[in-house]
Amino acid sequence: MGSKALSGVRILDMTHVQAGPTSSQLLAWMGADVIKFENPTGDITRKQLRHDPNKDSLYFTMLNSNKRSIIANMKSKAGCEIFEELLRKCDVIMENFGPGVLARFGYTWEKIHEINPAIIYATIKGFGSSGPYSDYKAYEPIAQAMGGSMSTTGFPENPPTITGAQIGDTGTGLHLAIGICAALYHRTHNGGIGQEVEAAMQESVMNLCRVKFRDQGRLMGGKAALPEYSRPTLGLTAVPRAGNDSGGGQLGNCIPCKPFGTNDYVYFIVQEANWPVVARAIGDEALVTDERFATLAERRKNQNELWKMIADFAKNYTKREFTAFCNEKNIPCGPVLSTEEIMTDPHVAHREMIVKVEGHPQGDYYTVGMPIKLSMGNVDKILPAPMLGEHTEEVLKEVCGFSAEKIAELKAGGAFEVPPKKKK
Repeated sequence: MGSKALSGVRILDMTHVQAGPTSSQLLAWMGADVIKFENPTGDITRKQLRHDPNKDSLYFTMLNSNKRSIIANMKSKAGCEIFEELLRKCDVIMENFGPGVLARFGYTWEKIHEINPAIIYATIKGFGSSGPYSDYKAYEPIAQAMGGSMSTTGFPENPPTITGAQIGDTGTGLHLAIGICAALYHRTHNGGIGQEVEAAMQESVMNLCRVKFRDQGRLMGGKAALPEYSRPTLGLTAVPRAGNDSGGGQLGNCIPCKPFGTNDYVYFIVQEANWPVVARAIGDEALVTDERFATLAERRKNQNELWKMIADFAKNYTKREFTAFCNEKNIPCGPVLSTEEIMTDPHVAHREMIVKVEGHPQGDYYTVGMPIKLSMGNVDKILPAPMLGEHTEEVLKEVCGFSAEKIAELKAGGAFEVPPKKKK
């Protein structure tokens, strides 16, 4: 048995773009053997948003490390033969095609289960495999729009806003990885039979927005207010965009600091139990008992005035200085970090969350590291994403057990050729 958490688990990864590759990469980082099964033209993201026209994009390389790439043309009989043999040898098949794509090749869940009763069929769909929206196409912003995120993000006077976090794609990939691990455990303890695992982008966004649905219930159809919001909410029947309000039990907001550049802000939290500490830090003893702020209810009611007082105090500090000042007093506060700042942040470096990946044929690159820390079981090193088809012969020999003669026969049968274009 291997030393990695998922050693011995082999995954046939047919996913592309972001949601699926995020999921399979996390599983690879926990030791699974992930075989990326690509059309001879490759995952479309190899060529999307390229920083160099002669290299695979960072979009691709940052989502596909520690995998092996094999190419096969499933529009050929030889390509389907490879696919079926890999189905027999893998524990999980992952795909995020549009509804019915694999079925049109003749591979329904029933057929896949017949070929390998133990295999787990993991799929990502925009809106699931059934229901009125099941045939809708989904992208990150659409998932955010239809999952409750956009309508609650931004400021009330402005249009709905997408978040910088890819909660539709990467969020769904995380949900799928959890489902795959659960299905593997279930198979081990329930007769070795595989099952279907489905993660839908809309549903994943809804799960990540669950506190907004909490607030939807608290509005009571317009009869109640959300007192933690800095703007009036009584009479509303849907959760509004909260701007930079924390939207939680503790008041919070974004505070500007010198020299007042684009990201010269901190996010500042006023805990209920910590109010005297905050009051003494930004004012004096009289502020502790000031009737405008003495209770949580009053602070909520007068929070816009409170934020102005805190901003007036913070303007003499840089965001790093003000964060240090607050943390010395145990006041929750953190700087707004740009992507550039995060790339060189010492804590991020210590946690190995920005990693230099070395040894790629097209050059070294940086990627976001493994967010799940296991005391035992993660891979020792993040390896480069594979070149297109780099491991085709290796996988066919090692996993499928094909001889050199058999591989030559498959090649002659068009297994590795670009599929012919459809005739108009």
